[in-house]
Amino acid sequence: MNQYDVTVIGSGPGGYVAAIRCAQLGLKTAIIEKYPTLGGTCLNVGCIPSKALLDSTEHYHNAHTTFKEHGIELSDLRVNMNQLIDRKNGVVKANVDGVAFLMKKNKIDVLQGVGSFIDKNHLRITPTGGGEEQQIETKNVIIATGSKPTVLPFIQQDKQRIITSTEALNIREVPRHFMVIGGGVIGLEMASVFVRLGAKVSVIEYADALIPSMDRSLGKEIQRVLKKTGVEFSLSHKVTGATREGDSVTVTATNPKGEEVKFEGDYCLVAVGRVPYTQGLNLEAAGVQMEERGRIKVDEHLQTSVPGIYAIGDVVRGAMLAHKAEEEGVFVAETIAGQKPHINYLLIPGVVYTWPEVAGVGYTEEQLKEMGKAYKSGQFPFRASGRARASMDLDGFVKVLADKETDEILGVHMIGPRIADLIAEAVTAMEFRASAEDVARMSHAHPTYAEAMKEACLAATENRALHM
Repeated sequence: MNQYDVTVIGSGPGGYVAAIRCAQLGLKTAIIEKYPTLGGTCLNVGCIPSKALLDSTEHYHNAHTTFKEHGIELSDLRVNMNQLIDRKNGVVKANVDGVAFLMKKNKIDVLQGVGSFIDKNHLRITPTGGGEEQQIETKNVIIATGSKPTVLPFIQQDKQRIITSTEALNIREVPRHFMVIGGGVIGLEMASVFVRLGAKVSVIEYADALIPSMDRSLGKEIQRVLKKTGVEFSLSHKVTGATREGDSVTVTATNPKGEEVKFEGDYCLVAVGRVPYTQGLNLEAAGVQMEERGRIKVDEHLQTSVPGIYAIGDVVRGAMLAHKAEEEGVFVAETIAGQKPHINYLLIPGVVYTWPEVAGVGYTEEQLKEMGKAYKSGQFPFRASGRARASMDLDGFVKVLADKETDEILGVHMIGPRIADLIAEAVTAMEFRASAEDVARMSHAHPTYAEAMKEACLAATENRALHM
């Protein structure tokens, strides 16, 4: 029986990063993955393929809408859906092959099959494609099995016309009418993909705002911008059902007046969140305790109720984000090795990869009001940015929230071009507890999108933005 210092169950961003850090720290490490490829949801059917489609469709959209103004004239412009999907698949393969290389480089044993507990120090690996099961002994276990799409009990998903995000990533035709249940991150990203290709797109959301977990100003702005591209929104609508007849899907919902309304299209994406995935782990055999919503109960060290068994990522409390899982993977690896790492969960940014991109970190304005915290706000629009004007990306803004007395930055909320990258400046500043004045006095190259962060900080300190 093979013996390991650490065994990681699940090879998504949390799992494979945890395994790499364990190996770097000199721990004999194995990683168990039930699917043929490594990388988990994120690399195979989540973050990476969706970004590939978002990039491809944004190129196509710009060719249709802005190239002529740039002086670029095209004729007979059309989309090749097969090539679009094939390119996406190539991007996925390159990434998952890269993870396999990293496992080999770091001398991590990859065990193919479903991992389950025999007891706290012994695991069974059952091959999914048949073959002999194996058993291993391990001093520590890191559970990193991720999540799966939430299923609405009153909607039968056939995964052909009534689909999850997994199936949406492989549609090889431009839908006639693509309906999305859920106005969160996944729903808005997939809505963006298909509206750019020319499909009619309708987003049906239960809440009264889009991306409701983020600062409300971001949801209002992205709704305004996506409306311009043709996306139709029905907020405060409670979906009651979805049925398929042939190639047609009908979604029924109750509108704010209590009236039943119907939406008819050829595809319906159900994107109402995700739930932890712990099926088949046999956690009871190890004595691991659970908590509400199917999550694994962990302490401040991400250790479960059983010493030596840890859990990270989507199976524990907190935001379901790949980069949060990565931070937790490193945290647990270093904890096992006897180090004292830290994670500031307030400073894990959230990003939506629409165009314009959306991101936020720290407290929202709504949270500060609820806390009774005295704060000041500074906002700078990209319409006043020279760099944004040059690239014709004038929608959006950067908003900085700072402590009214100390000027410490408490939250930063952005929507605009390249925001997914720009939010890192806000995270860095807040990690070092910078004031708005500190950032305002740092030189930012001109012309850049990042100047909007400096200007928003200037606006937050005595309302002294220079370019508005």
